[in-house]
Amino acid sequence: MRKAIVMTLGAIVSVQIGSAFAKSLFPVAGPLAMAWLRVTTGAVIMAVVARPRIQGHSRRDWLVLLGYATTLVTMNVSFYQAISHIPVGLAVTIEFLGPLGVAIAKSRGVRDLVWAGLAAAGVALLGGVPGSLNWAGVGFALLAGGCWAAYILLVPHVGRRWGGAQPVAWANIFGCVALVVPVLTLHGAVFAQPWVWAAGFGLGLLGSVFPYALELAALQRLDQRVFSVLMSLEPAMGALAALVILGERLAVTDLVAMGCVIAASVGVTLTAGSARPPNTADDAVTVE
Repeated sequence: MRKAIVMTLGAIVSVQIGSAFAKSLFPVAGPLAMAWLRVTTGAVIMAVVARPRIQGHSRRDWLVLLGYATTLVTMNVSFYQAISHIPVGLAVTIEFLGPLGVAIAKSRGVRDLVWAGLAAAGVALLGGVPGSLNWAGVGFALLAGGCWAAYILLVPHVGRRWGGAQPVAWANIFGCVALVVPVLTLHGAVFAQPWVWAAGFGLGLLGSVFPYALELAALQRLDQRVFSVLMSLEPAMGALAALVILGERLAVTDLVAMGCVIAASVGVTLTAGSARPPNTADDAVTVE
């Protein structure tokens, strides 16, 4: 179990370092270009590892996969757009309201209303200081959170229709193809520089490949409830990575708001865990 916890924490650290690293490159390449490079790297590596197959699937299977892929790619793009406007820690906190909302909606205990209220208090604190937030960034973060919620709901359906890592591979391939025209139109000149491709490859490893591999290995050894509690550390780790890499500092009010959302996530997870058996690995909350 200790090894699985370390793997989960490693996945969290990898994702958030990747986000902070990507933001450091936005002035040169832009968020859309970096999102595309991350997706493209994931597509190449996951295609080799998962070897996705075309044959043997119905039209319904492909429609479910298309919904999953659209959700995953939109989540990645909107999150990068969000952190181009607001600090990484705040964007992760707002985005995390998506899976938290799903957890609260699925719960049936009265105690969960307390956690919902705590999360609402955190949101109110985030917007409590006039002019403290860029509303375009907030909007993109909320869109990312909504996509994350939809992703969680789609995962079980995709898992039943597609085996292993095939859905992730196909989602990245879809994103690579869908975004190539707007990316080249807006940022084509950037890709003439070899370092941009190298940075994108590193970003794909940090943001997609490493976290997926670590989470998959961890979920084979770790109770899903414990995994979900650990994932609640995402906002705090995002803020820490941004502080170290980008020098982004958050106000005390922002930190308190983040704490409210994290506490609500842990609380609703533990409450749900005591009320019913843990879900299967297919229901696990994974990151982008």
